[in-house]
Amino acid sequence: MTWDDDSYGDPLRRRTGRASGRQIALQVAGYVGLVAAVVGLIIGAIFAVTAVGVAVKPGGFAAAAASARGQGVGLPPVSTSAADGADTTGGAAATEDPTAVTGSEVAPLVEPAPPPEPEAQPQPEVEEDWLSRTAAATGIPARALSAYALAHVSIAQAEPECGIDWTTIAAIGAIESGHGSHGGSALDANGVATPAILGPALDGDGFAAISDTDDGALDGDTTWDRAVGPMQFIPSTWERWGIDANGDGVADPNQIDDAAHATALYLCASGPMTSAEGWRAAVFSYNHDDDYVDEVARVANEYAASLG
Repeated sequence: MTWDDDSYGDPLRRRTGRASGRQIALQVAGYVGLVAAVVGLIIGAIFAVTAVGVAVKPGGFAAAAASARGQGVGLPPVSTSAADGADTTGGAAATEDPTAVTGSEVAPLVEPAPPPEPEAQPQPEVEEDWLSRTAAATGIPARALSAYALAHVSIAQAEPECGIDWTTIAAIGAIESGHGSHGGSALDANGVATPAILGPALDGDGFAAISDTDDGALDGDTTWDRAVGPMQFIPSTWERWGIDANGDGVADPNQIDDAAHATALYLCASGPMTSAEGWRAAVFSYNHDDDYVDEVARVANEYAASLG
């Protein structure tokens, strides 16, 4: 029915064609009732869509904005300490000059001292009180949490414009491998996932097809690539982003400190994560799946909320 349909008012009109006061009142009431019905339908539709959105996305449509956790939690407190047994003298042992003369005799030849061992660089450590309190509040194993926190601190110093924090790194670690516990694996005292965590062969059957890129060096597969370690890096990606974060001389995707730091570097390469859009773009680059991004947001937000 159109608004200018003449038949709509015909039963209420006088034969003369001039409407009475009562007819006008009824006609106005009809218009008002129709407008009210339309408004009611609109409000109902908005309510229904919102309800569905909340069911699909914990936190509703605000979940995307809440997922910008780069500035959501404070920087973990750390201290530095030199490795045990480090040479703190910084100098070589004195040697005698073999040409030095004592009286009328030449002094005996003295073998030069070996060069000093390189001085160990102080390694940052997360303060134990923060680590134990946060591990208890979040349920994240302390060894994994330490790696996520140290990655946060390192990136905050090296790339302050990125804005990533440890809750995002931890959420990815939780989803990718249960913080290094997938398939019965566990992180040892050195932070190495044992046995190694390997994803399925990326042979195109339900996954992307990625032929072997590392001759099986990291994943043991010389035909197809597999994701490796607690943060599930594909060998070709690790080749670019892998880093020796714990200072043991090896960049190892199976070692949680190395893997967590590499994850932060990879995410920050997408740009600042201080807005909802930037955060989501970075996590999407890690796994091209909006449901994955939503799940990382949910877990990261839960970690942040658990701190009180």
